[in-house]
Amino acid sequence: MANAEQYLKPEVIQTVARLDLRAKFIVEGFLSGLHASPYHGFSVEFSEHRRYTQGDDPRDIDWQVYAKTDRFYIKKYQAETNLTGYLILDLSESMAYTYRQQLSKFDYGICLAASLAYMMIHQQDPVGLITFGDRIKNFLPARSKRGQLGNILAMLANSQPSGTTEIGQNIQQIASMVKHRSLLMIFSDLLTDQKNVLDGLQRLRYAGHDVILFHILDEAEVYFPFEGMVDLKEPEGGDSLVLDAEGMKADYLEAVQELRGTYQEKLLAMGVDYVPLDTSMPFDKALIEYLSQRKARF
Repeated sequence: MANAEQYLKPEVIQTVARLDLRAKFIVEGFLSGLHASPYHGFSVEFSEHRRYTQGDDPRDIDWQVYAKTDRFYIKKYQAETNLTGYLILDLSESMAYTYRQQLSKFDYGICLAASLAYMMIHQQDPVGLITFGDRIKNFLPARSKRGQLGNILAMLANSQPSGTTEIGQNIQQIASMVKHRSLLMIFSDLLTDQKNVLDGLQRLRYAGHDVILFHILDEAEVYFPFEGMVDLKEPEGGDSLVLDAEGMKADYLEAVQELRGTYQEKLLAMGVDYVPLDTSMPFDKALIEYLSQRKARF
């Protein structure tokens, strides 16, 4: 039996069939790692306390514990209000691609979304789900009740990637659908026109939302492990291109680095958190980004 932290690895989590268990194992593995990391203060276990020490913010003192013990204690995690979040998942055909990883980009995104839903519901934060391809496919309004996790997991489990995508257009529509300021977490490979994506994200920022963009690529799309003559097919349009992998690799890797760098620069300027991921990476990087964003708001 793998220890808890093993469940942060995609090659381990793919052996777990049920999505609810995948989410549970990822979160538990992540939290077990927090206890030995600088992020221990992000713990979602509200019952944990530690003694107040000089330099702590007195506003964080738990006065109920003081009334019982006559000593000052600090909650390791304390939120003053709830954070409303929406998980926004790209269902386009390109998300189904995988080269040698067991989890496709779509599977990887679903695992992340399910894990974040699990964390938010257990923190009593309202969370909703939006899926899109060429149009908005599903919209589940944010709720914090326990049954919401089951609703989200069922919708994720029943989703399948297909067809083309209109990320920019759909993001523009989402800006008008989500009325209250929320944390919007977008999962996509961004294989579409970059300007449209940036315009859509800017609209979300104008509407007052905080945004984390999880840019999910397949391991092969990042590292280009191909050799010899390869026939590359565009998954949504069907176009194909035969090329010499060795002759193309340097230019390809430079283009991917430039793409990511452009997103990093432009999104930083508009106040959007950009998280580049690939399907070989452990899941903890994305969960840290969410908790960092949550902590920054309170």
